[in-house]
Amino acid sequence: MSWRRGGGAEGVARRWVLLLCVGSFCLGLLFTNRMWTLPEASEVAIPNERRAKNGEPMAGDCNTRKVQGKPDYKGIFHISDTQHDSQTLDKTIANLETELSAARILQDSFLNGSPVSEEYKASEPTGRRKYLMVIGINTAFNSRKRRDSIRNTWMPKGEMRKKLEEEKGIIIRFVIGHSAISGGIIDRAIQAEDKKHGDFMRLDHVEGYLELSGKTRTYFATAVALWDANFYVKVDDDVHVNIATLGNILSKHILKPRVYIGCMKSGPVLSEKDVRYYEPEHWKFGEVGNKYFRHATGQLYAISKDLATYISINKHVLHKYINEDVSLGSWLIGLDVEHIDDRRLCCGTPPDCEWKAQAGNTCAASFDWKCSGICNSVQNIWWVHNKCSEGEKALLTASF
Repeated sequence: MSWRRGGGAEGVARRWVLLLCVGSFCLGLLFTNRMWTLPEASEVAIPNERRAKNGEPMAGDCNTRKVQGKPDYKGIFHISDTQHDSQTLDKTIANLETELSAARILQDSFLNGSPVSEEYKASEPTGRRKYLMVIGINTAFNSRKRRDSIRNTWMPKGEMRKKLEEEKGIIIRFVIGHSAISGGIIDRAIQAEDKKHGDFMRLDHVEGYLELSGKTRTYFATAVALWDANFYVKVDDDVHVNIATLGNILSKHILKPRVYIGCMKSGPVLSEKDVRYYEPEHWKFGEVGNKYFRHATGQLYAISKDLATYISINKHVLHKYINEDVSLGSWLIGLDVEHIDDRRLCCGTPPDCEWKAQAGNTCAASFDWKCSGICNSVQNIWWVHNKCSEGEKALLTASF
């Protein structure tokens, strides 16, 4: 069997196949070159870019590729008066904190089912007027005679009290919570008294002598939500007060943001259970015989708005000691607060306050140390008022 070279029709077919392949390859190159010719850069469309009629990008496009010149940030970062801006910012923050506090008080009232007084509704944060001070007189259910004795001595009544609020910016209210059985006969008696005089501030708080720290905390939180004042004062209902003198003392510190004013003391921490002012948490203050940190005596003290706002915002985490004046001192001891010791806020009863008044150094508050207030105040506050009062004209002519 021999091998034969192909020829004839078979050779021709092979040549045609080869020519067909070469031709197809050339056509493919030509077709590919025409389809994949890249357009000029100017013909590429830019997404999200608007063009004018002449094809140039218009100003304000989000994806502008070229920035003309340097941006001018002077109008954004220009500060004309650094100190003024800082004060404005502080004031804005304080107002926001107050509004937050007011909102929280309102929310708590709704959650607890407590009614919101008309006075609160009328004092919403928007456009509130500024007062000099709010004086909260701590009182109890069984202290009706004490309240009447105050109304008939140093506290203005009726239209005179309203005039004091409008012209001098001084709010005065008796501060009281509610009984363990809310809406009982005791609460109804207070409601009737308030309807007659209109000089109460009701708290969402259960009354009790061992709950004075909680009552003080709730008072400041409620007062700062109700009224925008420079100072918030707490005073007991067995203390005589000269309102104009108190206003003059406080007004001297009105530009200070965080002040705590009162008669500062540092008494012993009492660890014996049978003694008055026993401190159940005495072990927290160190060894037996140690003294408390400096704090204002509880008969009368005042704090500035920033501090009242601080108490309102943090009321749920502020620890309560059994003695309310110690509690307040503990809430403020770790803050950047100026403690102001003014002995005119803790004068004795006559002859002490009488002699000082005759010497031109009128007292703002008078009481008996041995009784932690005026002894038998219902009867004796008249005597103190006659001997140590600054006089009605002092309040009418006062300029704070």
